[in-house]
Amino acid sequence: MWWYLAKLAFFLPLIAAFAWGSLRLAKRLEGRFASSEGTSGLRIIETKMLSPTVRLAVIVFHDREILVSSSKHGLVRLAEAPARPGLGDGGTHVG
Repeated sequence: MWWYLAKLAFFLPLIAAFAWGSLRLAKRLEGRFASSEGTSGLRIIETKMLSPTVRLAVIVFHDREILVSSSKHGLVRLAEAPARPGLGDGGTHVG
């Protein structure tokens, strides 16, 4: 019984530390590998969660701003307008 508790006391914090470290590493490397800016002409400027399953996003595509709604059923284009000046400099904000 003591051997089991000793192994549990050793391995449980070790597994928790590995999980925490892998999450920190994934968060750090997320921006490096997900960035394809400059090659496709598509950028997400801003996102807003409306509910756990519905999100609004402003997407810039070929000098147009497109407001879309994203849910588990797909994407729906809600509005479209010419891109505002200053959005073409790469200063994206996702939040």
